[in-house]
Formats: sequence, structure tokens, C-alpha cells
Amino acid sequence: MKRLFLALLISSSSQVFPCTTLLVTKGASQSGSVIVAHTDDNEMEDERIIYVPAQNYKKGAKRPITPLLPGDPRYVGKDRGPGYARLKGFAASPITGYIDQVEHTYAYFDGTYSIMNEQGLAIGECTCASKFEYKPNSKMIFDISELSHIALERCKTAKEAVLLVGSLAEKYGYFDWGELLIFADANEGWVFEISASPKAEGALWVAKKVPEGEVFVSANIFRIREVLRDDPDTLYSSNLFDIAKEQNWLENGKLDWLKAVSPGEYNHPYYSLRRIWRAQSNFNPSLNLSPHVENGYTTLYPFSIKPAKKLTVQDVAKCFRDYYQGTEFDLSKGIAAGPFGCPFRYVGPYDPTMNSVEPHPLPTFGAWERPISVFYCGYSYITELRSWLPPAIGAVTWLGLDQPITTCYVPFYAGMNDLPLGFQTGTTAKFSRDTSWWAFNFVSNLSGSKFSYMIQDIALKQSEIEGSEFQKQAEIEKTALALFQKQPQKAKDFLTKYCTDNADAVVKKWWDLSDYLIEKYSDGYVNKPKVYEEVGYPKEWLDQVGYKDGPLTY
Repeated sequence: MKRLFLALLISSSSQVFPCTTLLVTKGASQSGSVIVAHTDDNEMEDERIIYVPAQNYKKGAKRPITPLLPGDPRYVGKDRGPGYARLKGFAASPITGYIDQVEHTYAYFDGTYSIMNEQGLAIGECTCASKFEYKPNSKMIFDISELSHIALERCKTAKEAVLLVGSLAEKYGYFDWGELLIFADANEGWVFEISASPKAEGALWVAKKVPEGEVFVSANIFRIREVLRDDPDTLYSSNLFDIAKEQNWLENGKLDWLKAVSPGEYNHPYYSLRRIWRAQSNFNPSLNLSPHVENGYTTLYPFSIKPAKKLTVQDVAKCFRDYYQGTEFDLSKGIAAGPFGCPFRYVGPYDPTMNSVEPHPLPTFGAWERPISVFYCGYSYITELRSWLPPAIGAVTWLGLDQPITTCYVPFYAGMNDLPLGFQTGTTAKFSRDTSWWAFNFVSNLSGSKFSYMIQDIALKQSEIEGSEFQKQAEIEKTALALFQKQPQKAKDFLTKYCTDNADAVVKKWWDLSDYLIEKYSDGYVNKPKVYEEVGYPKEWLDQVGYKDGPLTY
């Protein structure tokens, strides 16, 4: 019994970082913008979105490396401005090493990983299964979170970011899980994939430019396959082919990156590939992709695809809100969805967790389908990058706290001087109406009790608010551009005020929505427009649970 309890404790205490990320190139977007998007699906206590200001340093200064380690807060220190300094009562983050600091760093928005900087460089992320993982030491000081921070502190373009983080990982060592970053600017996007090295020092990485006119998507699996040596749209670590030769990874002189460094899918079969199938099928149904594959090394799903129609931010938001509606995997169907079609599948100690190369402490006897919108999502965002506007205005992140299906996206421009206080404070461990994240998490949790009813009210409010925001966007940007051409700082002040006021108003509306939902669906009734309407349960569910076998006679 003691051994079983210990196994349960080990399993349930694991942090989860399984995300979905995608990139829409200029030629695949309706507006001609580059779009990069990310769902941060994790179980951390810190879901704050922090504004990190631009900073200046003396020549010769050193930058401490403070990776995100299991059990520690995301970051505790004074080096990243007042947003992070607000976290009290914790020791400073552990430092694994130092690198040379630059004299000036750019301002950026930060979450579990960095999001977008003032130069209009944006990032998407997802963790992938790798055969090689270590603990940090003097030969390996970097994790992916710190590499993402340094990229936005120092870089303006996607390719520049690839080359910088790749060289740093090679020089100072990378110990973390397998990881994928999308680096995107207003002109192009690159997919950067990294693994620790079997030599337990340095790093292995490969990067590929997403072809113009196409859409890339990943969901916790490396997506680059054959590494081409002389392709200008492919970059890789200087040691890659030497180590590949030593490890016998080459087949007829060719290197399959996924097969070389990864056991395939993360967590369990179809955990990753089902989401890729769903997104690619939604963006281009005529591809007729099968949801069934032979194994985790399948080549059925292309690296990137041409969408059937050019995509918008709204199209990406719809993709992020997906739980396989209308397919054989629809999570709102079946007895597991309960009487009201709830697509949430809560995680238990019996579920597989983390990198599939790790043995699970308990026998695994089943698994749920893994949707794109998942209940444990901390936040998601969709970033537009537009080359015809200055980055302060042309780069805008549409941020949604908690899971996509029950959140409301709000715009934050790269030129902002700060972010709303409610987005930068609080913890998921303590309920507070002063913490913006809780408004959206509260509504999400409420919806699980009568999902098929409540999701209609939630979708209506999403449409109302997001529709208004998109409608205002052109006028807001016209005003900001006029100010920017004369006094850039006034434009930044204007955008900061607009975005802060709008976000605070949306949070209030979401709290009001939670009150409305409680009133309307209290005690299982539908109380609006009339009180105490007895709707009961669907006939199909009553039949499944044996209602007809209840006590009707003595």
C-alpha cells in the first residue's frame, strides 16, 4: 500500500507542459500577416503574463541563467523589472551559469516561455519526446524557457533568433526535454527543434523555414524529418552529422531527425498526431488525411500544408477551441461526457504523463483522446505580425487566459509600456477576484456542470466581445499610427491605455458572466427567462445509466 501511495504521489506531482503551436505564413493569411499561436497547457501555479521592460547594462556585465526547474516558481528576481519583483516570499531563482550580457535588451511579454517583443518577434512552443534528458550542471546550463527569453531580449528577426539560441545551446549546453520553438517575424517563420546530446554536453538542434503560403502545426512531437545538408531553408547544429555518424543514425547517408533523437509521440499514441490531423484537416479538408497511422514515426502528415482558404486570427481561435466536434473522436459524445456533453477529461494518477521515454510508475490501462482545447490550459495566444506597420502597432498578441474554449481573447500591442495589473499578479493556488486568470478559470469550471447549455451562453459572449474588438481594431490602429508618426511615445501610451482598459473591462464582463451562469443554471434548472424550468437529463443518457430500472414498484 505504501508503494502504491508513493507511485500516486510521483505521478500526480509531475508538471505537465504539453502544448499545441502553429504558424501561418504571409501567403496563407487573409491579411498578409504572419500569425504564430500557442496554447500553454500546463499545471503550474504561475499563470501570470508579465511585461519585461527594455533594460541597459554596463559593458562586461554577465547575464545569469535561471532555468525553469520542477517545483520552483517560474522566476524570482529583480533582473526582469517590476512585474516579476511583485512575487514575494520565495527565494531567488537558482542560477545554473552565466553568459555575456548585451548592453541593451528589448522589452517583451513573458509567460511560461516568452511571447513577443517590442521588435515584433514572436514565439510559439511545444514540448516533444526526446531520448536524452539530464539535470543541469556546468556543462549544460540552458533550458528552453531561458533560451526563449534571451531570443526576445536580443533579436529582431526569426532567423537571427534561430542562430543565436542554437549557438548558445551548443556552447553552454542544453539539458531540457525535447523542445520545439516557432520563431516568427513579420516576414517569415522558422521551426527550431532541440534535443540534449547523447554526449551530455552541448546540444543537438535543427531548424527549418516554413514555406511561404503554407501553415505549420505541431502538438508535442518533432516535425522535422530528413535534415538536408545544403538547403538554405534548413539550419542545424555544427555537431549534428558527426554525432549522427557516431550513433549510427544515418540511413544511406540520410538523417531522419525525429527517429534519431525521439521515441516518437509524447505521452501515448495519438496524443500528438491526432491534434495535427485535426488542425491540418480543418485547414484543408480536401487533403483527406486519415486519423489513423501505423506508428509514431508516420510520414502521413506533411511538415506544412497549403490551407483551403487564407486564414484569419478568428480561424486560428476556432482551431484552438476544438475538441473534435463532429468527428468519431468528439469528446462531447458518449457516457464519459456525462449528461450534458462535457468534453473535459480530468487527469488521474493512472494516466500516462510526461515524456513517453520515461516509465510510468503505475500500469497504464487506458487513455483519453487529447483535444486541442484542454481543461488544464493556463493561457493561449494568437499573434499577428504585419510588415506594413511599425512593430509597435503591427505586432499584436490576442491573449486568452485559461482554456481556449471558454476564454475571451484580448489584444496586447508590442508597443505597450506595461500590461494590466490583474494579468501580472496572483497564483492559481489561491482564488482571488483581483487575479484576471481566475475569472476565466471560474467560468470554465462552471461550464463543466452543464456544458451543452452553458457553452452556448459563453460562445455568445465570446462572439459579442471579440467581434467588437476586431471591429475596433482598424480605427485604434489608425489613431495609433497617426500619433506614432509624430510622437512614438504618445502612440505607445495610447495603446497601453486602450489595451489595459479593454482587458480590465473584459475581465469584469467575465465575472459578470459567471454570476449570470450561476443564476441561470442553479440546482440543475434553467432559470431564465423563467424560474425553475425542469429540464432534467437527455433521454439517451437516462437509458445509458439505468434510469428505467429505478424503483417504480414495491
